[in-house]
Amino acid sequence: MQIIPAIDIIDGKCVRLEQGNYDKVTLYHKEPLEVAKKFENTGLKRLHLVDLDGAKAGAVKNWKVLETIAGKTSLIIDFGGGIKAEKNVEIVFNSGATLATVGSIAVKSEEEFEKWLLKFGADKFLLGADVKNEKITVSGWLEETNIWIYDFILTWIDKGIKQIFCTDVSKDGKLEGPSIDLYKNIISKFPELFFIASGGVSSVDDLKKLQEIGCKAAIVGKAIYEDRISLEDLKTFI
Repeated sequence: MQIIPAIDIIDGKCVRLEQGNYDKVTLYHKEPLEVAKKFENTGLKRLHLVDLDGAKAGAVKNWKVLETIAGKTSLIIDFGGGIKAEKNVEIVFNSGATLATVGSIAVKSEEEFEKWLLKFGADKFLLGADVKNEKITVSGWLEETNIWIYDFILTWIDKGIKQIFCTDVSKDGKLEGPSIDLYKNIISKFPELFFIASGGVSSVDDLKKLQEIGCKAAIVGKAIYEDRISLEDLKTFI
């Protein structure tokens, strides 16, 4: 199982939000590049980079951070936050991301997202599914839909998407453990999918459980920054 560390960006700095709340911001590091280099030096290969300013504004904002990390590390970067228009996709790829991370667009503007898949290739996108009670939520978790997670995944696998990460919004940022049962169900229904767990990881034991149920990768953020999981711990997964 791959470990994909997360760096969330506000004003060019490395932060975390609790439950997606912009009023609950914790600053962890002023230099995201230094954080990314630590991950690279540990032997990690990927990075989940989130532009929280972009997510709030509905347009990519922190592409300079992406450009810097992509230019000064060899990490495979997926970048998300504010990718609402084709020009945002182009900025992200031109700035060095391997994958563009999207979520709400696949719910709110299916036809537009399908155009991107045709133009850039479905393998260039990492699709995020935010879930509450097995139903998709959008717009920073503020909006609940009636779309069942399994229908959502099936729709986009059929259109060529290869990698999906799923965040149980009730778990994210709370260090209470991941949604093992939900992930088990997804993996059993879609064994061919490169499925990435996200949200709630609080310990190495959580990572071992995710590995045991067949997750191909896990995104880890707060647990690293809060020293619940050390970089040394992560070496066992490399």
